[in-house]
Amino acid sequence: MSPTTSNLPGLDAHGHVTFLGAGPGDPGLLTLRAVEALAGADVLIAEPAVLDVVRGHARAGVSTPELTVIDDASTSAGIPVLRDAANLVMEAARGGKRVVRAVTGDPGLDTDAGREMLACASEGIPFEVVPGVATAVGVPAYAGVPLRDEQGTDVRFVDARTASDRCWTEVGASDGTVVVSTTLETVAAAAGELVAAGRKPDTPLTVTVAGTTTRQRTWTATLGTIAQTLKQAKVLPSPEGHQPVIAVVGERSAAAQRDQLAWFESKPLFGWKVLVPRTKEQAASLSDQLRSYGAVPYEVPTIAVEPPRTPQQMERAVKGLVTGRYEWIAFTSVNAVKAVREKFEEYGLDARAFAGIKVAAVGEQTAAALVDFGVKPDLVPSGEQSAAGLLEDWPPYDPVFDPIDRVFLPRADIATETLVAGLIELGWEVDDVTAYRTVRASPPPAETREAIKGGGFDAVLFTSSSTVRNLVGIAGKPHNVTVIACIGPATAKTAEEHGLRVDVLSPEPSVHKLAEALAQFGAARRAAALEAGEHVTRPSERRPGGRRRRTTT
Repeated sequence: MSPTTSNLPGLDAHGHVTFLGAGPGDPGLLTLRAVEALAGADVLIAEPAVLDVVRGHARAGVSTPELTVIDDASTSAGIPVLRDAANLVMEAARGGKRVVRAVTGDPGLDTDAGREMLACASEGIPFEVVPGVATAVGVPAYAGVPLRDEQGTDVRFVDARTASDRCWTEVGASDGTVVVSTTLETVAAAAGELVAAGRKPDTPLTVTVAGTTTRQRTWTATLGTIAQTLKQAKVLPSPEGHQPVIAVVGERSAAAQRDQLAWFESKPLFGWKVLVPRTKEQAASLSDQLRSYGAVPYEVPTIAVEPPRTPQQMERAVKGLVTGRYEWIAFTSVNAVKAVREKFEEYGLDARAFAGIKVAAVGEQTAAALVDFGVKPDLVPSGEQSAAGLLEDWPPYDPVFDPIDRVFLPRADIATETLVAGLIELGWEVDDVTAYRTVRASPPPAETREAIKGGGFDAVLFTSSSTVRNLVGIAGKPHNVTVIACIGPATAKTAEEHGLRVDVLSPEPSVHKLAEALAQFGAARRAAALEAGEHVTRPSERRPGGRRRRTTT
């Protein structure tokens, strides 16, 4: 880790400010140095557009004062101005706090950040600058619009909010690429300025809104047709108003090649809202995988985990584990790991209590939870990650090599008997202990329930029969335009019993294979639309009542 200024003389008296570029909107574009600075912040002052991008990397308890947003059309072409950011920064720094001031894009291109740096310098407050991906560069890259070609095209950047007549005249007289920062509401006026300054009306341009996020949308037109193109696309003003856009103008701006270069918007599940009926902890890696396909995952828990009604059985088993009663302990879920860990902490124990005991995990996620606990499992299925897969690799009891013939199996109250029966058949004695109970979760917020029933989600991933029953029970049946993806035949059968038509069936009982199968479904759907010459739409954009074909991937 790089040295910090916490050891510098006078820091406690004057504080420290980090001016941090949060990039155009994709959280993945934050630099390693930005993440490090956020983790050490006492106060986080961020523009509303990037607050969610940076807040997840700040420590618990960090202060995040809200900025006052004033719409001052006379000075900023209608784009919101943050009036009190400088005061908040200086006040916190004077109080000896470590302040992170996060801005969209790069601080070096932000005039407000520049003024705040001068204010810090004038008062002797130490500061640093963490560069970010500039919006005017990052957005075209995500839109599939390279700014330069092999001929070394001249590239100029214009902020339509502050551009003078002289600026428009200069870029209008050039034949290079022009990158214009403007708004969706004023982009046609900016195009008119370029035409008036000498650019031909048939000069190609692309206009991208919400660049680098899964809400990104790009239109290709010319300076003379962009107003009509947006009108025909029925682009509505944002309820918040003044949607920032990046327009790329130029004969050699690769606008004509965007169909081949639009790597981001052509992801198989781009913009799909996918409902994941699992808790945030359980869904973390699955949601990351869905994001890699361009989807927007929404975690909605369908079960809640509670302690067993009679904890004495669990208490005896944990004490027996410490005193050498067991040869093996088998974990069949992350929740089982959590239950044992909590009981250990209650007794003042840690991972060292597993010394001399063989540990089995049903799959990679459960194994990862054990590693986080400080325990490396001795057995993880080499094939199917399930109770059956675990039994395939489990060794039979051998009195010569196994001094103890007993297995501790902490699990849910509703778990099946497959593993218990299989272990007994292999010669083992099993202490089958209820470590936790699963109950139906509370209903999600009203807007989520309405989105589920009204077709607001593009897909739902069902990872077990219980997730089907519980989701329908707490939120209602998904709309018939929603793509239904199931982890296996048993889950699909339950879905069909609830009146749902299954579109995607995972080839293996794995949540990651299920997500992959959904991505393949999305890719095939996209390819079919392009081949038919149709506009690519998400399932939620289809008319209600449209027929759907069952597809098994």
